[in-house]
Amino acid sequence: MNSPLPDLSLCAQEPIRIPGAIQPNGWMVIVDADGRIAGYSANWADADRAAHAVRLVEGRAGAIEANGEGPASLGSIELGGQTLDVLGHRTGDLLVLEFEPHSGSTGVQAPIYSLARHFLPALQRSLTVDELVQLAADEMKRLSGFGRTLVYRFDEEGHGEVLAERIDPGYDSYMGHSFPAADIPPQARELYLLNHIRLIPDANYAPVPLVSAGGTWDARTLDLSFAALRSVSPVHLEYMRNMGTLASMSVSIQVNGKLWGLISCHDHAPRHLPFQTRAACEHLGRLLSLQIAAKEDNAQVAKRLELRHLTLQIVAHLADSDGTLQRLVAEPALLLRMAQASGAAVVLNEQCWTCGDTPDQAQIAALAKWIVGTGQETWASDRLAEAYPPAAEFLAQGAGVLAISISQVHQHVVIWFRHELVRTVQWAGDPKREVEVRDGRIHPRKSFASWKQQVRGRSLPWNQAELGAAAELRNALIGIVLRRAEEMAEVATELGRVNKELEAFSYTVSHDLRAPMRHIAGYVDLVQDMEGKALSDRAQRYLGHVKEAAAYAGHLVDALLDFSRMGRSAMKRSMVDTRMLVGELVAEFTRQEPQRTIEWQIDDPLPKVWADPFLLQVALRNLIGNAVKYTRGRATAHVRISPVRNAEGEGLEIVDNGVGFQQKYVAKLFGVFQRLHQAEDFEGTGIGLASVRRIVERHGGNVWAHGEPDKGATFGFTLPKAQGATKPR
Repeated sequence: MNSPLPDLSLCAQEPIRIPGAIQPNGWMVIVDADGRIAGYSANWADADRAAHAVRLVEGRAGAIEANGEGPASLGSIELGGQTLDVLGHRTGDLLVLEFEPHSGSTGVQAPIYSLARHFLPALQRSLTVDELVQLAADEMKRLSGFGRTLVYRFDEEGHGEVLAERIDPGYDSYMGHSFPAADIPPQARELYLLNHIRLIPDANYAPVPLVSAGGTWDARTLDLSFAALRSVSPVHLEYMRNMGTLASMSVSIQVNGKLWGLISCHDHAPRHLPFQTRAACEHLGRLLSLQIAAKEDNAQVAKRLELRHLTLQIVAHLADSDGTLQRLVAEPALLLRMAQASGAAVVLNEQCWTCGDTPDQAQIAALAKWIVGTGQETWASDRLAEAYPPAAEFLAQGAGVLAISISQVHQHVVIWFRHELVRTVQWAGDPKREVEVRDGRIHPRKSFASWKQQVRGRSLPWNQAELGAAAELRNALIGIVLRRAEEMAEVATELGRVNKELEAFSYTVSHDLRAPMRHIAGYVDLVQDMEGKALSDRAQRYLGHVKEAAAYAGHLVDALLDFSRMGRSAMKRSMVDTRMLVGELVAEFTRQEPQRTIEWQIDDPLPKVWADPFLLQVALRNLIGNAVKYTRGRATAHVRISPVRNAEGEGLEIVDNGVGFQQKYVAKLFGVFQRLHQAEDFEGTGIGLASVRRIVERHGGNVWAHGEPDKGATFGFTLPKAQGATKPR
């Protein structure tokens, strides 16, 4: 009871290719490169009889193909009054000869002819894979004579689902049942890719060991992968007996180099098949494999063509628009049909656009961030919650996901969602009881009774055509994005040139307008001084209006001149103590309006920023000045100045309790000559916030604003941190 239990993973590590023994329905001799006998099976009467059998085969070894090929028929021999069929194959430098009792058949041609004459035309007439596998089950049953023949396909996890069967009375039906992947361990699956057929005539056999002929050769090193007589795992023999099967044969179905499935034959009684029949059964498996591959390839091609047509429609739709990827959801039918999805989302950093049935935007945003973090261009799963546990909250909308990342720099992702597909799997026995540990060794399960399991948390799997279409769409979208980026770069270059011309023009115009404005104001003063008494009150009033307009125009010209200078003058950056700068401006605005009650709240410590001191003062003067101006109607004005520190840099935020503004007009605030309030209510030129934005952007920073009518406004900015500069202590 205190001894350690066997490691169940050892079942998958069993060296089934080198069992060191054969099945007792034949004999084996191993010949080395010099023609000497290296070893033989222990069921020969004696070594001389084995040597005599080898001499009878001499000269026939030329029919054996190179290493890595299955056994070849070497005809038959007469030995001790018994006719033996002979098979041979090479492994390394060794020749492996197998001898079986003669079947009485005249050759392999009769079963092969039957396949070519009847079975192959029927395969070619079949329209679906289901028709193909049923034909194969019927023909294999006829050829082999086994009581039950099953054809099953492996899924992505290795479980086998029975697609077709042909059974005699008295045999249990497994149609529609699934067999757990553990029934066929990985090394056995690999062997089925090499050797397409395996026969076990009697599950109650006692293995016959291979023995050395007296040299240094070790039977435990002989690879019997291609040997028809290779002894099999005792665990598998017990598995057969538990299933009520005393004889079995398996033929592999290989599609595109992978083990697609098996044709499995069972019998309640021992049953041996001669080589000729086994060769025909193996040939049947190869024909079936070719036809399945052709059917699946044709279906894939048709599907790819259909999806490519949809992809081209999506790309054409984008090309006819402004090319922004949120336009994808403007034609939801195309986007959803392309991936057979129930919902889709386009994510660009913090923005998200959706169509169909999807999780909420916060869940999509978190998922998109996780997908980008995988670093994969295309990512897909039909069981998202297993890889991304938060998806358990939205299984109904997104049990399965297919996603493409457009950029590895930005969070730019297109995501398709599939609903949860709850399905019931009917197992041939409880898959949780694959093996038992008893008497210090591993035993396979005993029961193969139907056992139903409800599988949740999964969607319909994504097929290769859909994955390929998504990858193709990704490449097309990248092309559209790059083309749009090039167009925007050209526009930006042209805008830069035009802006420089406008700056030069505005500088010239504003400079040239200064003198006329001063002249107008000066001449008005002269007229009033010289002719003041002679002028009527109306004339005096008109002249006053002219003087005020000239003064306002002068201020406007000065502001425009300053604005143009901001884009032309070189910046001289240094570390600027914003606490000192803010203190000076607060004192200045307090002196300018002594009659007002303004409560200033400055949240220390304010940062030191890497900026041009003069330009930064201009920006802060405008922001703080606006807070003072737009709180003028309050009995007590509240102005709060706080530090801002984030990944983008450092800066300030100014909050007031003034008149505020509607957030939908925030984009207009930073434009030249843009005003959200009447000039009669609040003075100004409409250039202040445009100057702030220009100054901040020249520093490579960001500026923002938030407001609510009659509840105040918040303006803030950040500037990048100094690179290569040392902050003063």
